[in-house]
Amino acid sequence: MREENFTFQNDAGQQVFVYHWTSEDESIPVRGVVQIAHGMTETAKRYERFASELTQQGFQVYANDHRGHGKTAQNSEELGYPGKDGFNGMVRDIVKLGDIIKEQHPNLPLFLLGHSMGSFLTQKTMYAGQQNYIGFILTGTNGPQGLLHMGQNLARFQGMLQGERHPSLMLNALTFGSFNKNFLPVRTKFDWLSRDPAEVDKYIDDPFCGFLCSASFFQDFFTLLLEIHRPNNMAKISKQKSVYIFGGDKDPVGKNGTGVQRLVDIYKRLQIQDLELKMYPGGRHEMLNETNRDEVTADVVDWLVRHTK
Repeated sequence: MREENFTFQNDAGQQVFVYHWTSEDESIPVRGVVQIAHGMTETAKRYERFASELTQQGFQVYANDHRGHGKTAQNSEELGYPGKDGFNGMVRDIVKLGDIIKEQHPNLPLFLLGHSMGSFLTQKTMYAGQQNYIGFILTGTNGPQGLLHMGQNLARFQGMLQGERHPSLMLNALTFGSFNKNFLPVRTKFDWLSRDPAEVDKYIDDPFCGFLCSASFFQDFFTLLLEIHRPNNMAKISKQKSVYIFGGDKDPVGKNGTGVQRLVDIYKRLQIQDLELKMYPGGRHEMLNETNRDEVTADVVDWLVRHTK
């Protein structure tokens, strides 16, 4: 696989770092493009293995590091701080990268895949920037959630007291502190990510992963989570665009599958015509890094191939 990197300037004046993966085998016909929106406190580089399989199946892959993440962050102190209006800015960056991709590949179908935080950014893109995409893939996701207003208020209060850039141990603990409870005894605080200890260790050892996010990050994130499931926003989602959702039935982010099913039920009521769900027994949060990742990747490829024929 061939990797190329480039940057583009966003509306906050930041240089957004982008990975572009293509096959080295020029005999493989290109059938489409997959754009990836990565999750919270990780980097787009972690999708290299998944991209390698996609490129062998005829897909080019683009993935940017979000604001406050990876190589888009100017330095380690910027990790976890996306700036003013950071989450809406992340969505605008996704859409701008989609524009760039369509300029480069005007005749190829484009799909947007979002994981975890990236899945919620994708859920907003589905109604606020859907024009470039023929389909969306959500993983590590969830539907409407409770207590978000309380989280907003706590984040706002902490930002007022300690500054919006302050790394929030409190909000991190409130958000993720219970995620390991179904996996006791645990080896690390990130066991909820995957059943594969080697993948968990790779995450822990990556300097671009697992950092603490700022109070303003959490405030913006909770605001996004409230916004994307408002009925007036969800009503704007195209009924003609394809949606594929997959996850693990032991993923705490998706409430062990119940939150994911709630989202699917809403999409059904919206009459999205091409909607598929695949849940994997025993799977945790990162299905692309799970012990059965080859099966999961093959299922994603199968869905993509069926939607590019």
